[in-house]
Amino acid sequence: MDKATNIIFHPFLLDRASERLWRGSRVIKLRPKAFAVLNQLVERPGQLITKDELLSAVWPNTFVSDAALKVIIRQLRQALDDDPKTPQFIETAHRRGYRFIGKLADSELIVDADETPKEVVDVQSLPEHTGVVGRERALEIIQGWFQKTRRGERQLVFVTGEAGIGKSTLVDAFAQSVAVEPLTRIARGQCLEQYGTGEAYLPIFDAMDSLCREQPKVIDVLRAYAPMWLLQMPSLVSAQEREVLSREVSGASRERMLREMGDALEVLTKDQPLVLVLEDLHWSDYSTLDLISYLSTQRSPAHLMLIGTYRTVELIVSGHPLRAVKQQLLAKQQCEELPLEYLTEAAIANYLAFRFPANRFPARLAAVILERTDGNPLFMVNAVDYLVAKGLIIESERRWRLAQEVDKFEVGVPDSIKQMIGKQIEDLDPELQRILEIASVAGLEFSSLAVVAGAGDDRASVEALCEKLARQHQLIQDCGLNELPNGEVVTRYGFVHSLYQNVLYKRLSTARRAQLHMRIALAGEEVYGDRAKEIAAELAMHFERGRDYKRAASYFEQAAKNAIHCFAYEEAINLSLHGFKMVTRLPGGADRDHQELSLCLTLGVPLIATKGYAHQEVGDVYLRARELANDTLHLSEVLWGLWTFNFLRADLETARQIAAEFLQLAERQSQGLLAMRGHWALQTTLIHMGEFALALDHFEKALELYDPLQHLDDAFRYAQNPGVGMPCHAAWALWFMGQPDQALKCIDEALARARELSEPHGRAHALYFASILHHLRREPRLAQEQAEAAVAIAAEHGLAMYQAYAMITRGWALIEQGHPAQAIEQMRQGLAAHQATGAEIGRPRSMALLAQALNKSNQTSEGLSVLEEALAVASRSGELYYQAELYRLKGELLLKQVSEEQSSQLNGSHEIALAEICFEESLKIAQKQQAKSWQLRAAMSMVRLCKNQPRREAACQLLTQVYDSFTEGFDTPDLLEAREMLHQVPALSTDPANYTESKKSGIKRSARS
Repeated sequence: MDKATNIIFHPFLLDRASERLWRGSRVIKLRPKAFAVLNQLVERPGQLITKDELLSAVWPNTFVSDAALKVIIRQLRQALDDDPKTPQFIETAHRRGYRFIGKLADSELIVDADETPKEVVDVQSLPEHTGVVGRERALEIIQGWFQKTRRGERQLVFVTGEAGIGKSTLVDAFAQSVAVEPLTRIARGQCLEQYGTGEAYLPIFDAMDSLCREQPKVIDVLRAYAPMWLLQMPSLVSAQEREVLSREVSGASRERMLREMGDALEVLTKDQPLVLVLEDLHWSDYSTLDLISYLSTQRSPAHLMLIGTYRTVELIVSGHPLRAVKQQLLAKQQCEELPLEYLTEAAIANYLAFRFPANRFPARLAAVILERTDGNPLFMVNAVDYLVAKGLIIESERRWRLAQEVDKFEVGVPDSIKQMIGKQIEDLDPELQRILEIASVAGLEFSSLAVVAGAGDDRASVEALCEKLARQHQLIQDCGLNELPNGEVVTRYGFVHSLYQNVLYKRLSTARRAQLHMRIALAGEEVYGDRAKEIAAELAMHFERGRDYKRAASYFEQAAKNAIHCFAYEEAINLSLHGFKMVTRLPGGADRDHQELSLCLTLGVPLIATKGYAHQEVGDVYLRARELANDTLHLSEVLWGLWTFNFLRADLETARQIAAEFLQLAERQSQGLLAMRGHWALQTTLIHMGEFALALDHFEKALELYDPLQHLDDAFRYAQNPGVGMPCHAAWALWFMGQPDQALKCIDEALARARELSEPHGRAHALYFASILHHLRREPRLAQEQAEAAVAIAAEHGLAMYQAYAMITRGWALIEQGHPAQAIEQMRQGLAAHQATGAEIGRPRSMALLAQALNKSNQTSEGLSVLEEALAVASRSGELYYQAELYRLKGELLLKQVSEEQSSQLNGSHEIALAEICFEESLKIAQKQQAKSWQLRAAMSMVRLCKNQPRREAACQLLTQVYDSFTEGFDTPDLLEAREMLHQVPALSTDPANYTESKKSGIKRSARS
């Protein structure tokens, strides 16, 4: 049969080109696999097609059970309104296969596949119930918002109301109404109560996974625009591609995660609408809310409509953050809210008229049902079902009527929806009740294998019972197929409403629940094998409720790690803390200590990300981890965490001791990686303590042990890559020791490595250090450029500490460009933000820059006060790398307080004497630290002080000696100023210009040799 044609079988049209099934002018929604099976059947009308043939054609190279095919056939029969007992279209050949028995229309009745199908046969289509009795106005409103979506206006809609009010029913009716729109995509995700705020992006992954399976081209979009998301959906990509994606997303961030999905959705909705439905957001995780907020702020055109449903009361009672998010979005007019009210008596009467056409019910029946159900739609439908099941509503002579007077049966209707559901369950066969109870333990959505595991029965019989319940729409419904790691495809089911699951779950005794949870957990562990970490949150929940707290703790830890890989730090913290609760229930011993240690290290990562390395909670976690650590691998991670905590809090002596312990550990274990990290930690610590030569020695040793390939993941494990961090600090040390050109070369290498890795933390780090180096070299324009780039990256990725640091350096650049007032404001903001992170490291230098700004704005006294505080901070913490400059600046500000007349006096004033003491102290510190660049500045300050005094020759001689010690950097502002200053001294025997040329020649000869 020609693949390009349409096939007509009264009253349907199968449009094979666009893969759609039409009934008249209405599209009947079919999943891709269902369409493929139907296509196979109509290809050979009247012929038996075996199960194996269908499985091979529709699922090539994939192991799929017969149960999956049964699900597809059931879906087709529902779509075709075909009764399996008296079929019109699909006939079952028991245990062999299926045949299509519908009568095909003549080929002349084909319509153009590119046009919207018309009524091509004379068919009287039955009227269809939309399922929105009493919601007609709400449906009109949401359809009106969708028209904006069609015009390219993003729409965020919250459909709200209590349990059973009809939120999902309304959304279903809306989705059905827009399914006929050309090219419209619909994706749905479900939040689950058992995971709550723990499973990061759960409904988003749910929706995108189903969308990818229905339309494989979506995977290509994710591969190009959202590789981080595709990496988290392992069932959609091969193991080889996962490795490639892992390398691509190296150094990613939470902000990139949000941006990627935003970009992917923008591409997917550029030319065709996408309706993204997220159900039960009152159970959503924090990361999903972050994504909703992010999408709401995007202003670029997109044919995107996001619909979220939630229960208003539960949101208020639980204090879920969605409430605050929604209120904020409403205030900014970035979302719409559609609250649903109870049904009216008129709406109930309409429902009865539709469900029971040509009925002879008394008018009072609708009022009675309203009184009993309060107009709750779910309760109303169940109440009517109850009346039918009890024989109180009957059909005779094609008319519906009551079997007895309303007054005689109204008291028999249960008083609550839960009682109603209980009655409905009790009317079922005991075996069906048992299967449903097991399903309630498996979850709101569950696979048939989970029920098989809980029941311990034959798989075929359990699947048959589930299929029967779903076909009759008795409490559960078909939710499609699920592919297992071994390639097997199984059926997924879901409860029609969470209330059904809750009632069934509470019918079970505590012991029975625990037993079933344990069976389901063990089965899941066995089926997923090495890939069990993919369902860690699910397994953790089952093992906890199954009272296997050891396994539960392990899976909570793995679930936290999964969340960290998604940069879902709040979820990772919650999961880790839940893991600690499991640990407290374990008996004491080595196993418990090991699990607690592992959880400490896992918890440390999201705590650092959300609170900063210097936060006390971070310190407490790593201190506890140190008490527990007794092996090299864990001890190295613990030591690094403790070193970073103490370093950033400027407890430098403790940091130095921990860094030395790193080296001792490495020597005992003969591990180069540990030694590299120990040398790096010592390098960083010693620079801030002002021991520059020793720091550079450790830098060289660390560099010898550094292997770029072995350290690719360090940015994730340790928040910094050595290839970026080590040269940044080395550049500072080189400048301090009088090698400004080598320092510039070193920082350029760090910047290049940071760009290559494209890791936000590393890029912000390198840019910040580059801005400081240009500040030290007195290059304000370059310092401002690098600082602004650092601020931008830090702000985008939530790196508060780097943002604060860089703001201060940017303020210094503004001073040099004549904007002291603006600079002071920026610096004060930066200092406040810096202090808010809990970090103390770098504070003396930041305060020095603020003092300079105050001095230039003629607030010299305040500037001196800031310098006094900075000196006290440096002395207290041992952070001495800027100490020489602090004393020099103090001397300069003291001189500014002295009038020109006073400064010309031979004996000078008290302030001049204090300034001279400050310069001498600066020289003394700089000489001790071998910091030639600080010596040069202090010597120049001394020359300026003594320019009209007899001691000027001694001061000039000192400056000459310092200048003479330099071998590079002669075009930097400091050395140019020193040279100019020495030119103006007649007593100097040697021309400084000659010194410059001779030094340059010496450098060239050294390079050639």
